[in-house]
Formats: sequence, structure tokens, C-alpha cells
Amino acid sequence: MELKINYQYTYFIHPFIVKEQRYQKYLLKMLKDKNSRLKIFKKERDLNLYKYFLPEIREFLFSSFDFTSNKLKSLETLPVDTQSAILAKYPCTMFEYNLENDIQGKTGEEKGIFFNINKIEIICFNTGICFLCIKTNVENTNRFDDVLNFNYKFRDINQEFKTKQYDKIKIQTSAYDDMKSFTDLIKDITGANMDAARYDVDGERFLTYSYACIEQDYWNEFRKFENIEHNFIKFANILPADNIANFIKDESVSISEWKYAKIGLTKQGITLFASATEMNNFSIFPEEFENQYFYTYILNLYKKIYLNKLNVEFSNTKNIRAIRKKFIEFTKKVWIQEITGDEAGTIINHRLNDVLELETLYLYTKNKYDVLYKDLNIEKNTKITIVLALTLLATVIMNIVNFWQMSKK
Repeated sequence: MELKINYQYTYFIHPFIVKEQRYQKYLLKMLKDKNSRLKIFKKERDLNLYKYFLPEIREFLFSSFDFTSNKLKSLETLPVDTQSAILAKYPCTMFEYNLENDIQGKTGEEKGIFFNINKIEIICFNTGICFLCIKTNVENTNRFDDVLNFNYKFRDINQEFKTKQYDKIKIQTSAYDDMKSFTDLIKDITGANMDAARYDVDGERFLTYSYACIEQDYWNEFRKFENIEHNFIKFANILPADNIANFIKDESVSISEWKYAKIGLTKQGITLFASATEMNNFSIFPEEFENQYFYTYILNLYKKIYLNKLNVEFSNTKNIRAIRKKFIEFTKKVWIQEITGDEAGTIINHRLNDVLELETLYLYTKNKYDVLYKDLNIEKNTKITIVLALTLLATVIMNIVNFWQMSKK
């Protein structure tokens, strides 16, 4: 049975690394770019997002919630160099990248899949860990198979060595004549991204964050999910439509309030598969998935990359004190903090912790920290012991000399 979709969009997420000492310069570059503008969150407009995140994490991710109109105006009147210096002190800064024209693309030759890239967002943490997020949606089709094939192909467009199965994606627009032009834009935004591999970040394949709501005829009170489960499995695992996916484990997560929706979480990304049987699935859910749950995913990705980054830095014993401070700050301000009081958000966050193996990674990093801290204390105590011994020796020598001089008199 071929499924038809009611609504769909996909974010492709590209993590990239900016050297910490160049982070302020990167913000300056974004501030100077005519197509880029600072993304500001406002409580009245983004109330659902504001209420979803608990205060500590909200402050960490969305500092601009605290920007008053006067504070924002004052910031905008400053020279861009000063703006970048101020923004670099905040844990997270976001930009919206406005394309001159909507990008329309086509995959395939005779029968293609048209798509739009209608939003680009850059999320920057002051540790130098950043995320390029590209929102797309397929056009002129209601075939779920087209969504599967598009997600499968598009996530690899940034590969340095492309195979024939990927090079059919074409960008057809006055702004971008071909796929190479678009990948050049990505490189212009992200830079060389040379440190990505050091921190176990795949610099070629996008992570996939996708929402699809199918027509109600396929999943409802009388037609069970099990009849279309194989489609969900392909969707969750970013597989093409012609893949035989029966042997792949069902990665769904059950959430009590979601009767006709399944969320899939894998190392490759997140997918939400829903039926139009429930009106919320094409009215409320798309907005929640694009905001609250999206930033929950970004935060967990950040945790993973930052822990990998700390593991690499712990190898440099010259800066051990500074790295220890970073680890303690991360633990206090991010790791131990609850993200949300929302039931679904809490379930998703805990499942992400499992899928991304964050607990294991944190404990591995902490063990490194404990060993280095112990060694540092031993070294410190040894130095103190040596200093005390030398001081005592010098005192003894001085006493002997004094006693010898006095005895001569």
C-alpha cells in the first residue's frame, strides 16, 4: 500500500566546529553577512518554548529571552566588533540566514522530487560547537515514498566523494544553478570544519530531523499501525522507499498522549510519524516538533560533542586546570540540569540520552577527570613536600653554620 502524506518537512543538521579562540571572529563574520541576522526570542511570541524549558536550560540556550527592547536597541547601535564581543560571552547565540530566493530543487531525471529550502538557522555555542540547520519540504507530491527517497539522498549531498545514486539532486533556481553551488554556500557558512573529525563529528553526512503526517485512511481506529509499520521503520532509519526493512528493529517511542503518532530516535536523527486521524497531528504537533523537541535534540547533540571535545582536551596536560574548570562548569550548568517538566519532552530527552550513549560518555570523561585530578594533587603534594624538605634542609644548614660561627668565638 502506497501512503499519501498530509503534511511534511525535514531539517538537515550539520554540526561544525569553530576554534574557541576564533569564536568571536566567527560571530563577527555572521553579524557582517547581509543575509544573516541575529535570532531573538521573545516571551510573548515564543511562549510555548519559554514554558517548555526549565529556567537554567532556558538561560543557557535562549539568552535573548532576557533582552528588553531597550537592551536590544542598545546592542544594535554598538559597532559590530563590540556586538560580537558581547554575544561571545553568552552560552548560545543563534542566527537566521535569509536566502535571496526560495531554493527549489529536483532529484532524479525523468520523474523528480521537487523541494524547497525555506529556512536556514545557525546555532552557535561559545565553546565553538555550532549547528547549521536547513529546513526543507518536498513539493508537488503527496507520496510518502518521495519523502523517504528525498531524506535518504539529501543527507549525503555534502559528501566529498559522491556516488551516482546521490548526484541526481539538482538545485534549480536563479541563485543556485547546481548542487555544488549550494554545498559552496554550506562551506562558506561553516568554514573548513577541520576539527570535526577530532571530536567524532561526521562532517559529510547530515543528521535528519523529519516530520510526516500521513492521510487518515491508512492509520485510524479501524486500520492499525502494524499494517504500515514497515514504512515507519524505513522513515526512522532514513532508508529509501525500495529498501526491505523488515529485519530492522522498530525504533518507536510510545508516549501516552500520542495516540496516532510515533517518534523514532536513532543515531542518525529523529523522525515523527503521525496520522491525520488526530487533528493535532497537522495543527499543533508540527510547531511543537519544530521548536520544543527540536532544541531538546540540539542540546543533546551539543552534550555529546562537547564531552568528546573534553576527552580530546584532557590529553593535553599543559592546560589541565583550565580543562578541569570547563568540565566542572559543564556538569553544573548543563549535565545535572533537568531540561523540562513536559511529559513527552522528558521521555524524548531520556531516550536521547540512551540512543546517543551520553551517560557512558560522561562517565568515561569523568574517569579521565578523576585520574588527572588525582595525579595533579599527587604532583602538587609532592612539590609541597620537596619545598618543605628543602626549606627544612636550608634551616638545618643555617643552624649548623650559626652554631659553628658561635663556637669559634
